[in-house]
Amino acid sequence: MSEKNKIPKADFAIIGGSGTLSSDFPLNIEDDNIKILNNSIFINTPYGMSPKFILFSVNNKIVLTCKMHGWRSGVTRSDASRQIFWTFREAEVKNILSEGGVGSINHLLDPRDLIIPDDYIDLSVRKDVMLDGRYLLIMRESLCKELRKNLLNVSRKYFQGRIFDRGIYAVTDGRHFESPAEIAMLNGHADIVGQSLAPEVYLAREIGACYANLSFVVNYGEGIKISWSHDTMKDIFFDDAQMIGKILIEAIKNTDINNKKCNCNSLRKETLLKDVYNQESDKG
Repeated sequence: MSEKNKIPKADFAIIGGSGTLSSDFPLNIEDDNIKILNNSIFINTPYGMSPKFILFSVNNKIVLTCKMHGWRSGVTRSDASRQIFWTFREAEVKNILSEGGVGSINHLLDPRDLIIPDDYIDLSVRKDVMLDGRYLLIMRESLCKELRKNLLNVSRKYFQGRIFDRGIYAVTDGRHFESPAEIAMLNGHADIVGQSLAPEVYLAREIGACYANLSFVVNYGEGIKISWSHDTMKDIFFDDAQMIGKILIEAIKNTDINNKKCNCNSLRKETLLKDVYNQESDKG
């Protein structure tokens, strides 16, 4: 039974990507501590109807999650992102984890490598994707060092392959993959390329939430290798979904929401353009 416009409070949020898309997350995670509280929540936001959210608890922490960054046919990615983060803001979410598959730009990276990025380059054209203009967003330490540390520690427990605790994520629009010339342009400036980290990373800062991402390499960027296998990508999506979900759940368990030592909260400031903002608000 779906519920509309009842926005629950939540401590955490998980934005699902291609890593958990093939699975029934979080139902596919074998963990007696996970309790589904509501498996079909839709919120009527100022930017349109939200994607379906699932509300669950784990170790007494309340979590909201949705699939594939909210993308749906006929809904722009900008609106999808704002629907999600408007809901997170109303739910008072303060810790957000996301996951997704990426292509390699750094020629040392191979499919099935895990990356926990520490910075990004936004090359998308989805600019000015915001909820309002009240804040100056300082994007130093844009990805929460504490959530990243928890993801790293848990990944080492559940994943036997290579794990990198930092990397620069280049964001492009898609949904097509990048051309060889685009990858060549990014080579030396970024390590991985994908389509989801922005605008999520700055929307998280706008609502005052910590944000971290778990990326796994599913293909070589064009020109990095002569060719790459679509079958390998498909195998990763289907074979590793439960592991990715387990890492996210365990990272939440390991996060002490009452004793965080990151700097994220200090990097959102009241805008210096208050008069301009107030005038524009009055016009609306």
